[in-house]
Amino acid sequence: MSGGWLRFGSPRWLNLAGFLSCVGLLAYAIYVQGVLGVDPCPLCIFQRIGVAAMGVVFLAAALHAPKAWGARVYGLLLALAALVTMAIAARHVWIQHLPEDQVPSCGAGLGFLLQEFPVAEVIRKVLTGSGECHAVNWSFLTLAMPTWVLIAAGALGALGVYANFLTNLVARRR
Repeated sequence: MSGGWLRFGSPRWLNLAGFLSCVGLLAYAIYVQGVLGVDPCPLCIFQRIGVAAMGVVFLAAALHAPKAWGARVYGLLLALAALVTMAIAARHVWIQHLPEDQVPSCGAGLGFLLQEFPVAEVIRKVLTGSGECHAVNWSFLTLAMPTWVLIAAGALGALGVYANFLTNLVARRR
């Protein structure tokens, strides 16, 4: 491979950029929680898990740098993780835009739910949302954090598909 281990624009470089983007998103979420004092609701935590999952797959793809079908597997996993994260973020955005009289009542915290219920039941309860998920306590350019996660997950999913599907297709045609 000419150009070195980490050539700008290569699939390996793009996957590393995706990983670093995920790390940056998670670091900012931790900053908002720890420094700004904005506690995450259960849907926020699920979105963090989705971003972390994308980060793990990006890192694995960057380290492995597979060819052909292996790259497609990473691209598929990244697309899947991005779509799930986007669905959770979209649900959160929808809950935030509900009229006050239609907001679900606040439920138990995620820690309690995980202690008392099976994981499948916890996921169902969290995805139905609660009153704490309705609160908008952070925004940037008039968009709340779940909206930014929706945008970021879409961009990262597109990057993952491009890095692992399209760049390998272009390389094979040369």
